[in-house]
Amino acid sequence: MVTFFIRRTIGAALMLFVVSISTFLIFFGLPRLAGATPETFAARYLSRTADAHAQQVFAEKLGFYDPLWLQYWNWIKAVFVGTDYDYGTGVEHCAAPCFGYSFRTNHAVWDDLVDRLPVTVSLTVGASILWLLTGVAVGVLSALRKGSFFDRAAMTGALAGVSLPPYFTGLMFLYFFSYQFDLTAPGGTYVNFTDDPGEWAYSLILPWITLAMLNAAAYARFTRAGMLDTMGEDFIRTARAKGLHERVVVTKHGLRAALTPIITIFGLDVGLLLGGAILTESTFGLKGLGYFAIDAINKQDFPQIMGVTMFAAFFVVVANLIVDMLYAVVDPRVRLS
Repeated sequence: MVTFFIRRTIGAALMLFVVSISTFLIFFGLPRLAGATPETFAARYLSRTADAHAQQVFAEKLGFYDPLWLQYWNWIKAVFVGTDYDYGTGVEHCAAPCFGYSFRTNHAVWDDLVDRLPVTVSLTVGASILWLLTGVAVGVLSALRKGSFFDRAAMTGALAGVSLPPYFTGLMFLYFFSYQFDLTAPGGTYVNFTDDPGEWAYSLILPWITLAMLNAAAYARFTRAGMLDTMGEDFIRTARAKGLHERVVVTKHGLRAALTPIITIFGLDVGLLLGGAILTESTFGLKGLGYFAIDAINKQDFPQIMGVTMFAAFFVVVANLIVDMLYAVVDPRVRLS
C-alpha cells in the first residue's frame, strides 16, 4: 500500500509539472511563436496613448525581455517556494509561495487566491454533501421501485436537472425566492462561517441548491443504473437466500458495489469545483475562485490566470490521488496496477 501511494504521489507531482509548463507556454510561448514581441505584451497593461518607449520600459520591468526558460524559472519558483524576483515593480518580495505578482495591481497572486478560497470551499462542500445524499438516495429508491410512478417522476426530474444550466436555475431561484418572496439572501451575499454559521448557511442556500441540482440529477441516474445491474447479480440472490434482511442486502451488498464508480465521479467533481464554480459564482455574484478567474481573463492578467489554473490543477490532481487511495482500500486488486 505504501509503494502504491508513493508511486501515485510521484505521478501526481509530475502531472503538476507538466501542467505548469503547458500553462506557461500557452500564455508566453505560443504568442512569441505567433510573432508577439515584449512590447506587445507590455501594451496590454498600458493605455492606448503609450508610445514605443513606454512600452519598452514597461516590458523590461515585467521581465518580458528575459529568455523563456528564465521567465518560466522565475514564475515556477514564485509558485512553489516564493521569490525575490518582482518584475521590477518594487513591491515586497515574498518568502513563501506567492504565484508571482499581478501585472495590473502588483498584488501577490497567492494572497488574492487565498482570500477567495473560503467562498469556493464553502460552496463546494455544502453543494457536494447535498447532491451526494440526494442523488444517491433518489437513485437507490428508483432502482428498488423500477417502473413505478416515483421512478418515472424522479428520472424525469433528473433529466430536467441535467439539462438546465446553473445560470438559468440560479436566476429563477433568485427571482422567486429572494426578490419576490424574500425567503433567502439576495445575490452577492456571503458571510464567513467563523463570523456567523447561521448567516453563512443562509447566504449560500440558493447557490448550494442550484449547484446540487445539476450534479444530483446525474448521480441519481448513475446510482439507479448501478443498482439495477448489481441487484441482479448472483451474490445478491445468495445474500437473500441466507435470510438476510432486505435492508442489509440493499445497503451492505448492493449499494456498496454500486457506489464504486460514484467514488470516481464524486472525487473529480469536487476537485473541479474547488478550482472554481464559474457559472454558479458568476450567477450569484460570489467572489470565489471562479469569479476571480473570469475577472483575470477579462483583464488579461497573465499571472492571475496562470495562478488560478495551477490552483485548479492542484485540486484536480489531489482529488485523483485520493480517489486512487480509496479504490485501493475498496478493491485490493488496484494496488497491483
